[in-house]
Amino acid sequence: MAAKGNSKIEKLTALPGIGAATAKKLVSAKIDTVSKVASAGSKKLQDAGLSAAVAKKVGAAAKAADKASGAAKKAASKAKTATKTTAKKSAGAAKKAASKSKTAAKKASSATKAAAKKATSAAKSTSKKAATKSKAAAKKVSEKVSKAKNKVKSSKSSDGRKGSTLRVPRKVTDMPWFNKKK
Repeated sequence: MAAKGNSKIEKLTALPGIGAATAKKLVSAKIDTVSKVASAGSKKLQDAGLSAAVAKKVGAAAKAADKASGAAKKAASKAKTATKTTAKKSAGAAKKAASKSKTAAKKASSATKAAAKKATSAAKSTSKKAATKSKAAAKKVSEKVSKAKNKVKSSKSSDGRKGSTLRVPRKVTDMPWFNKKK
């Protein structure tokens, strides 16, 4: 039974964006085949433990792979029926069906790659936006901190008091505004 679970994980890890840990999450959520991943919505994938961006990417890749698998199965079944019905034309029909399935697989593969690329670029742009927002927020916080540092200056007193204290005038004549009026 462990081998069966491992084969499910291996089939899921064949999809782009799914590693061993993600595959284990999906299998534990009973989404253990490529067609189940394709039919599961983004919400179900997120409930299984995937992030929104990864769920979107994996869903698109699984749909493309499932479509390719269906096309390959159709082409294979057409090839079988063609070989059974006519013995004389079997070689030609098999070659045609094989080439059709090959081209269908190539098309599906390119569609899968394109979907994966599109999902990856969308995830990258989303992460870039989040990074710029966090940088801007960090910059605002650092500006507030630097402004706060500029407001209160502490220095050692020249009149014999101990420690680093704020300069507090002893009398009114020591205040800066008083001297300006003279």
